[in-house]
Amino acid sequence: MARWEGNTRERLERAALELFRDQGYDRTTVAQIAGHAGLTERSFYRWFTDKREVLFAGDELQACLEAGIAEVPAGTGALATLMAAFTAVPEVLRPPEMLIELRAVIADNPPLRERSLIKEAMLSEVTTAALCRRGHDEHTARLATALGMAILGSATRRWVLGERADFADLLAGSAADLVAVAADLPPGQGHSGKAPRKTR
Repeated sequence: MARWEGNTRERLERAALELFRDQGYDRTTVAQIAGHAGLTERSFYRWFTDKREVLFAGDELQACLEAGIAEVPAGTGALATLMAAFTAVPEVLRPPEMLIELRAVIADNPPLRERSLIKEAMLSEVTTAALCRRGHDEHTARLATALGMAILGSATRRWVLGERADFADLLAGSAADLVAVAADLPPGQGHSGKAPRKTR
């Protein structure tokens, strides 16, 4: 599995994030990013199509999840499959300090927030499709993906903020938090009275 790549790409990303932070995303140009990294614009375009893709380029996470899901033993439940696949996620993430800056830039720019939501939706679709290929019905796959992404998001935030624990433990803790929240439903709202849907 390919890890997140550093060296030239990392230099460009760090330079871009520094400029986005100091002078704003809209005021920053590709030429400035390349110059700040001590590289040429030609080097920039070997890695990215434009400055927006500094924030969103790369399919390492998607590839990581697809590979992880495929490696889980057959017959494993949908959500359990995702929990197993998620343990390798830190291998392909940017360093925590970069993720903090990246998220701040995105949060401050509405078009970037929209692009981030689109990319998250695409990742969810890919994950759902991977579960369906393992024999899970679409309803189960979509529900497991929604729950799994909530757990992954919580665990990743804790990891980024420096919580000292194995990522598998962060996932387990976030899953337990989700169960606790669901258990807080008033009586009668957590069950429809109908027989549960059969899932795989």
